Amino acid sequence: MFVLFRALVFAVMFIGFVLVFVPARMLAAAGIAVPASTGIWQIAGLLVGTAGAALAIWCVLAFAFISKGTPAVFDPPRRLVIRGPYRFVRNPMYIGGGCAVAGAALYYQSIVLAGYVLLFWAFTAIFVRVYEERALTSSFGEDYRAYCARVGRWWPRRARKIEA
Repeated sequence: MFVLFRALVFAVMFIGFVLVFVPARMLAAAGIAVPASTGIWQIAGLLVGTAGAALAIWCVLAFAFISKGTPAVFDPPRRLVIRGPYRFVRNPMYIGGGCAVAGAALYYQSIVLAGYVLLFWAFTAIFVRVYEERALTSSFGEDYRAYCARVGRWWPRRARKIEA
């Protein structure tokens, strides 16, 4: 139960700051208000944002229940997480977080938030390559290398035929 609490604290801190507080400040600074009516952009934004948020939450729960750790660098996973959304791509939490903010960019039709999403994904792409993959290789060795060979970093891979 304590691991779930730790994971939720991380999620609130990360999601609350990077995916809610900063975008809200950006919208306020740009003078962008809630749209007066609901149109196609708002509906698309709600769908993309909700899907992204749900994916990010699924990832946090996978860390808590499968790895007995959190996604935070200061409380890393005890076991390699390769189930749940991690069966399909190695970085679904970043994808979910980016999609949540992309949904807000669509909803508000905000070029400022669209730029933030691009910066978020660029930063995470660099962070994953420079720090995270090295740390996971150091922690999980051959298990992580085999996982990398099977599962794409950002895009799902098609199943390969096994030759006899």
